[in-house]
Amino acid sequence: MRRLRRFAGPGDSGQAFPIYITAVAGLLFLGLALFAVGQAGATRNGAQTAADAAALAAAQEHRDALRDELLAAIGSGDAWQDILDGIGTGSPRACDEVRWFAAENDADVTDCTVSGGLVPTFHVAVRTRYTVGDSIVPGTESRHAEAEATAEIEPRCVRLPGKPDPTPSPDPRPTGGDTDDGEGGTGGGDGDGNDGDDKPEEKPKAPPVEFTCDGEEWSIDPERPDTLPEVADLFSVHLAD
Repeated sequence: MRRLRRFAGPGDSGQAFPIYITAVAGLLFLGLALFAVGQAGATRNGAQTAADAAALAAAQEHRDALRDELLAAIGSGDAWQDILDGIGTGSPRACDEVRWFAAENDADVTDCTVSGGLVPTFHVAVRTRYTVGDSIVPGTESRHAEAEATAEIEPRCVRLPGKPDPTPSPDPRPTGGDTDDGEGGTGGGDGDGNDGDDKPEEKPKAPPVEFTCDGEEWSIDPERPDTLPEVADLFSVHLAD
């Protein structure tokens, strides 16, 4: 028996057309939604880049000032151990650097906090000057992105135990008042207990400052503190996890 084939008539095509329209509209809406998500993600990434750069700039500004402070302390004989550990005055301009770097990335600083301690930290919050832009999501045209970042300064050097100063040898020469005849000195003195060879007492030379940075030993002459390692050898700067 021969089967009869059924061909789609004009009515069937008319019923399928609205389905095609609905499917195309759905795909178009999905594409626009993904584009809006991409816009928001790009804006958020821009904010995070600005925050990271600003926080690192603040830490680096403070780190450079610590090296200058350490050099001055060693040269003048002041206490320098805390500075080597990262605890020092540092730079009061750290947050100024934050604002400059944020502006370079088209963002404004909303917060800059410097915290001292064993690990100096610099917390920065920024807000983009630009918005997400127009999209199918209402309100994105006026929406700014915000981000935060924290940078840390970590000391890389450890002080070596100081070596004891050498014991001065005794002076074998007798003093003017310590003679064998007890008559005030007869060994060519001037009669008042002065042998004429006295010299002004010289200030003892300060011992070298010694520390090690990542296994490399340094011995710094306080009279030439400019031989300090580079600032990157003294302190490392990185973003906090």
